Amino acid sequence: MPKTLDGALDKGISAVVECSNTSVVDDMRLCLALIVAALPAGVFAQDIVLPPTGAPFDYQIGTSYAPDPQVRIVIRDYRDQIAAGLYNICYINGFQTQPEHQDFWLNTHPDLLLRDGDHVMEDPNWAGEYFLDTRSEGKRAAIFVVLAPWIADCAAKGFNAIETDNLDSFTRTNGLLSRAGNAALARMINGAAHGFGMASGQKNTLDLGAEGPALGFDFVIAESCAVFNECDAYRETYGNHMLSIEYFDEPETAFAASCAAMAGQVSLIRRDHNLTAPDHPDYRIAFCPA
Repeated sequence: MPKTLDGALDKGISAVVECSNTSVVDDMRLCLALIVAALPAGVFAQDIVLPPTGAPFDYQIGTSYAPDPQVRIVIRDYRDQIAAGLYNICYINGFQTQPEHQDFWLNTHPDLLLRDGDHVMEDPNWAGEYFLDTRSEGKRAAIFVVLAPWIADCAAKGFNAIETDNLDSFTRTNGLLSRAGNAALARMINGAAHGFGMASGQKNTLDLGAEGPALGFDFVIAESCAVFNECDAYRETYGNHMLSIEYFDEPETAFAASCAAMAGQVSLIRRDHNLTAPDHPDYRIAFCPA
């Protein structure tokens, strides 16, 4: 990053840290304005770099470890450090809670959790992940204030891009959440990422159609697109700016078809579904044949 931009980045990080310390809901609009004002408007645009197309990658959001020598892109949790010399994508669960963060959200921001009556709604597919309530402008701003320091931390550590998971949470809430609400929060998150000089990847969510780039997404990370016959649809929007992951508990033919159709054009990998580390008995990883 050019030295002339260091001060702007430091200013942005200071703003999000200050905002994250506020506990007064009435100050959320002011806090959000402070964050936006502190970000270096437009100055980072020419410095945003997208992931290299067709490059092998690894998904390390469970545990970080030394990547395979052929890997050029790594996705890691925002609490981890970058992999030196590679393109690094910072993972943030921006639309649901992580299981280990349950107490934080329940005790500190219970009003930001989606409820059906008195019941806090949990993702039916992932135990311990509560849905964040994106239905109102005020709640979206409050959620963003929680996420903003994480985004700033990604930038400070040297990540090149972010991935905000569970953008598609609105598809699993029986109509309580909406595509529009999640899209509005995504636009805020992407604006912050760009302000800090990072690209932003759309995670799944084919429902967005061609709207993703207008929301600020620069590339897509697609899970099981071969299994669900979605790869071509994502490429219609993002071209070769796509990272595709298939899993070992899915048909091997899906990954083989992806390699046959897209190897060398988009980034492809096959992993165990729990994304374990090499020292775990369930660890699996495969790249397309050279």
